[in-house]
Amino acid sequence: MMRPDSLLIIVRFFTDFAIYLWLCVKPSRNLAAENLFLRKQLALYKERQIKPRSTDPATRFTMAFLSQRFDWRNALVIVQPRTLIRWHRQCYRTFWRNKSKAGRPAIPPELQRLIRRMANENITWGEERIANELLLKMDISVSPRTVRKYMPRRLNHSGPRGDQRWSTFLKNHASAIVACDFCIVVTANFRVLYVFVLIEHGSRRLIHTNVTANPTADWARQQIREAIPSDHQYRFLLHDRDSIFSTAFDKTITNLGIKPIKTPRQSPKANAICERVIGTLRRECLDYVIPLSESHLRRTMKLWVTHYNRSRPHSAIGPDIPSRITKPSANTVRLHRKIKSNDRIIATPILGGLHHDYRIMAV
Repeated sequence: MMRPDSLLIIVRFFTDFAIYLWLCVKPSRNLAAENLFLRKQLALYKERQIKPRSTDPATRFTMAFLSQRFDWRNALVIVQPRTLIRWHRQCYRTFWRNKSKAGRPAIPPELQRLIRRMANENITWGEERIANELLLKMDISVSPRTVRKYMPRRLNHSGPRGDQRWSTFLKNHASAIVACDFCIVVTANFRVLYVFVLIEHGSRRLIHTNVTANPTADWARQQIREAIPSDHQYRFLLHDRDSIFSTAFDKTITNLGIKPIKTPRQSPKANAICERVIGTLRRECLDYVIPLSESHLRRTMKLWVTHYNRSRPHSAIGPDIPSRITKPSANTVRLHRKIKSNDRIIATPILGGLHHDYRIMAV
């Protein structure tokens, strides 16, 4: 993008050039009289020793251009002859510098952004890999040295190829991690109940929930036995350092082929996904329902868990639904889909109308 000062210089130069062309078509007698008339006025300023203001780049460029059309030695007044010669050389130097730029021309900005995007999204890729990716899959021929020029510089290198992101590591191992925790619910008669929650990290699916008034280590062990099948693919189970998660609880988990991992003390963020789903449970269900008894809370939890797993969109996985078996293909997703006249919107109430599940059904 051209700078404002450069644009002003060009406008002023072309304005003076237009005046010069207009003077070229004027009769010579009129032009000689006008020239003498201007010289007389300029002589008055010179006699009074009035100092002119500093010239701007547009005026210098114009005077250097006009000086080639006549003998300027007798007409130069405001500066010394060597100054005008210096202006003339500066104009030529600027002209050739802009015309003969050293080095290769820069690649298009879109390609520069694409190279930076590929380098940021693939931390282990080098310039040759990115150049081959562009050549073989997009028919874009770029030298690896050019790719290296536009790749972002990484300050922290753990090795020759860099290292993967922590988020990438978690995504690759999320399907093998489950987490559990308890939350407290107070009934209408001020009875304290405990809700056990077991969630899968990869799909964000609630594997198991249950309610009890007397949580013990044996009761928690039984919940794990009921929730995790024998042909599971889990490797780790996260839980905090509550006394309910005793040594016997960890031994039961180990017998199932799962390694228990205890979070650090007073670090709920270490079990963030389970803490988050408990917060969602409170905000979307328990804050609006007053349990009357343990069985009432268990029924409410069953309805909400079914809604959470089968119909509630989850932003962290797409957005997607945790228990959806088939995901919609890119060809079926349309922007601003038009609802046909024979389509019917079905709204299924959840928890007495606290939430709704919307579907389109063709009549």
